[in-house]
Amino acid sequence: MYEKLDNPVYHSLNEYHKKFCLNFGDTKFYNPEIASFGGSLEVSKEKDIIEYSKICNDFLIFGAKPDLVNFKTEPSLLICDQYILENPVQMDITEEIIELKEENQEELLAFVMKFYPYYFKVRTPELGRYFGIFKEGKLIAVTGERMQMNDMTEVSAVITDTDHLGKGLAKQLVTFVSGKIFEDGKTPFLHVAESNTGAKKLYEKLGFMHRGTINLWGVKR
Repeated sequence: MYEKLDNPVYHSLNEYHKKFCLNFGDTKFYNPEIASFGGSLEVSKEKDIIEYSKICNDFLIFGAKPDLVNFKTEPSLLICDQYILENPVQMDITEEIIELKEENQEELLAFVMKFYPYYFKVRTPELGRYFGIFKEGKLIAVTGERMQMNDMTEVSAVITDTDHLGKGLAKQLVTFVSGKIFEDGKTPFLHVAESNTGAKKLYEKLGFMHRGTINLWGVKR
């Protein structure tokens, strides 16, 4: 089952997220209004990437480095560590965590875009559920679901407002969201930049197991 995580974009778009899929040859891409990711079981072909680039300026290709000769710049490499969680986290949740609904979407978008503008689009929340913690009516921490296969769901957008760091909010949100994924009968997984040692330590303390690294290639038209 975990072999599908070698290219989670391709398999998500081939399964649970099929309705968001745009097929360009051998490469499957998310609708750019939803997310700017693509992936192929083989090396993504330049002609497929060129076609997608006509509707999306900047995006990430999961997997092997594409051979691009007609782009002005070489694709840039982002290495991420991939983690899976095989058992629910045993941790008390003391904060009130609420599912963010349509009336929260504007605030959610503004909050996440402050930290990860490249990876979050206006319609990204359609990929899954998002949950948040509020203080004095203000959203201060979020976590949600992004790529989804039939049997695995990615934990994503683990963000805490800088004024509320060190209070364990991210731990509680990841515990809560991964618990919801287990309730769905799925396995949680996530990606974190290789250089983000603080986040990796947090996930490992919660029981996430390091599966390996995965390459993401940034492509600009």
